[in-house]
Amino acid sequence: MSKGWESKSVEEQQAEAATPKASTSEVTAEVKRAEADRKRRLQALEMQRERVLSERTSSPHRRSALELALATIERELEQLGWSIKL
Repeated sequence: MSKGWESKSVEEQQAEAATPKASTSEVTAEVKRAEADRKRRLQALEMQRERVLSERTSSPHRRSALELALATIERELEQLGWSIKL
């Protein structure tokens, strides 16, 4: 005979209790790592943006490539919550 809903629920509860849960300190450490990664990515993108802005060229092809690169970098920065620092 098949098990009823009640016994399945008990089995699920036992399985859930047996699986280890992440402690608060592990979650906090993960959040800190994620924030540090975000800050590093922001810094790298800001440096790339500054490099692109500092380049000077008379070539229209190179200028359009730089403009495209700048737009891409600024889009990524906005996705990361970047704001212009004056």
